[in-house]
Amino acid sequence: MPLFNSYKVIYLTFFICLVAAIFPLPIIFNAFRPEWMVLVLFYWVIALPHRVNIGHAFILGLLLDLLLGSILGMHALLFALLAYFTSVNFQRIRNFTLVQTTLLVGLFVFLSKITLYWIASSMQEIVLHRHYFWSIFTSMLVWPWFFLFMRYLRIRFKVI
Repeated sequence: MPLFNSYKVIYLTFFICLVAAIFPLPIIFNAFRPEWMVLVLFYWVIALPHRVNIGHAFILGLLLDLLLGSILGMHALLFALLAYFTSVNFQRIRNFTLVQTTLLVGLFVFLSKITLYWIASSMQEIVLHRHYFWSIFTSMLVWPWFFLFMRYLRIRFKVI
């Protein structure tokens, strides 16, 4: 598959995850929304670190900040740090089992939620509810199927 088509598949997954991040859900289910952008960035940086890098993560973070109406640069900084840590250790992470990567995804989502709360609470008064952390568990539950689906897409469309 030509290089242009490979990037089309990658950018399509980014777009779908951006839409999934802002898709309206009932109030009850909104706390259970997985962190789709963290999952997709983690996957692509592990799978193709020469294609998806810190620059992509920063731009996606800025787009998510604009879409969510959050503090500009908050997600951008966080996603860039996530992409940096993942790209530095991608060879080690590739050798992890699916259970180990699931735990690592849970750690990344937990750290991102804590960091986002810390940044937002430094700007204004925010109350931390316990349902704020439920998305960590749903992200961990979704990760194995998400990983297998993304691997299927990468192989099916010959994204290299």
